[in-house]
Parts: sequence; structure tokens; C-alpha cells
Amino acid sequence: MFSKNYTLVGIPLDCGKITKGCLMGPDAYRTAGIVEMIDNLGHSVNDIGNIFPDKYEEENDENLKLYKLNENIAWIEKIFRIAKQEIKNSIPIFLGGDHALSAGSVSGVSAFAKEVNRPQFVLWLDAHPDFHTLHSSSSGNLHGTPVAYFTGQPGFEFFPYLEAPVPTENILMLGLRSVDSEERNTLKELSMNTVDMRYIDEFGIKTPLEKFLQHIKKVNGMLHLSVDVDFLDPIYAPAVGTTVPGGATIREAHLVMEMLHDSELITSIDLVELNPFLDKKGQTTYLMVDLLASVLGRKIFDKSTTSYI
Repeated sequence: MFSKNYTLVGIPLDCGKITKGCLMGPDAYRTAGIVEMIDNLGHSVNDIGNIFPDKYEEENDENLKLYKLNENIAWIEKIFRIAKQEIKNSIPIFLGGDHALSAGSVSGVSAFAKEVNRPQFVLWLDAHPDFHTLHSSSSGNLHGTPVAYFTGQPGFEFFPYLEAPVPTENILMLGLRSVDSEERNTLKELSMNTVDMRYIDEFGIKTPLEKFLQHIKKVNGMLHLSVDVDFLDPIYAPAVGTTVPGGATIREAHLVMEMLHDSELITSIDLVELNPFLDKKGQTTYLMVDLLASVLGRKIFDKSTTSYI
């Protein structure tokens, strides 16, 4: 296994939805030993600490329908700059924070990919497609909008200018099981690569991912991995405010991560929606660190016997 350089970016963003607690995510990962895990695998790791948005104006009456719009925009602008900078010399791992942060992380790494003339791809592991616009969102929670934003869909007039939209055909969504009607119609129109849990139940998770990775390698693409805690079944990962029963098992999730490591294609990573306030003795946090370890090269025979009780 080759040693790689990783940069941890703590993003205590907690304004993409009303349920509070994701701001504790980055420090929970550190408490669970994420730095030590990366180091023990023989990689170089630099933890730059938690970042915060620049000053922003409080919400005005015009946009009260959208929850904390200005704060979200300030976060996106800051994350974009950090992502575009850090990916130049390392593989950044963005520790969330809710999924609204991906509007900044993906747009930032995609802007860099454009500069080096490589196509940007995204593997979206999530129960939800997060494909609402500012107009279609009925909840006003902006953690449901990042994919629509970074693919350049209309309806984001308040958001920052998008330097390098990710083509919708360059995205694979795995594990879907909660899709709003507006999102469903749009995804069908765009012919998005979507794999729901029904498909996984019938045919398994390996084949669509393998096909996706082969294409990325063929075109020399860059791959951003975005892992939402609710990709996993809440039996295994209860620490998320958007639990949807019937998610991926621990072994299905590890298989995905092991295949990603074998592909050697990962160039940036999000770990999002961890809400330690809802966890059980760190169960979800430790599982997410374990999954990251598989992406970074830990094999089954390398894993020591542990107890999750």
C-alpha cells in the first residue's frame, strides 16, 4: 500500500437543517481516533482544525422560507476556498457537519479539476438524493440541495457563482430510499445514475459501483466520495437526524469502501450528518472511522477484534 497525504478539515456546519447536533461531528471523529487511524495505516495526516465562515448578515424577511440562507452561503464560500486550495497537495477529508457542506466541498474540488483538465466525478452514498433547489424545497432545509447546486441546476440565484458544475452523468447515487416527488421527476429527466436499496437487495452493490469506477479510470477522472451517515441502516448508525430504515449493512458499506481503495481513484472525501448527540456510546462515530479506514487501505485481516457493546 502506498502512503498518501491526507488533510482533515473540520466543518462544524449545523445550519443546513433545523435539528441541531452536527456541529459536534468533527470533534467526535477526533475523539474516536481518526488521526491516529490514518497515521497507523502509514499515511501522512495534517489536521488543520475546524474552519468557520466569514462574517455574514442575518436573514432578511425575503428569504425566511429558506432556513439560515445567508449562513449557509457564507459556509459554502469558505468551504469552496479551502477545498480548492487543499486538494492541490493532498486528499482533503471534510469532517461534517451536515450535508449542506458538500455544496462547498464539491464545487471547490471540481473547480480544481477544471484547472488541471480532468473530469470530476462524485459517489453519493445517501438515503436521499439532495436534489432540491431553493424553490422546490418545501422544508427550507438546505442540506437537501447540494447536488442540485453543484450540478448547475437553475434555482440557486442567491448562491455563489459555480465555476465548474459537475455533469449529472458523472454522479452515482448509491443507497437511495427516500426521494421526494419533485426530485424523482427531475432525476428521471436527467437520466441520473441512481441505485436504490431495492436494486441492491435484488442484485447487490458491487456491479454498478464497479462499472462507475471503470469509467472514471478510463477517462482519468477525479473522484469525490460523499458519505452521509444515513446511507447506513439506523440499526448500525443511529447518530443522524434523518434516519430512514432499510439502509446499507455494515458489510455492504465496507465492500464499497474496499472497492474504492482498490480503485485508487479517490481524490477527496466528505463524512457528513454525524450527530453525536443522537449516538449510543460512540457507536456511529466509530463505525464511520472504520469505514474510512477501509477506504484508506485497512484490510479485514488487519482489523483487531473489538467490542461495540
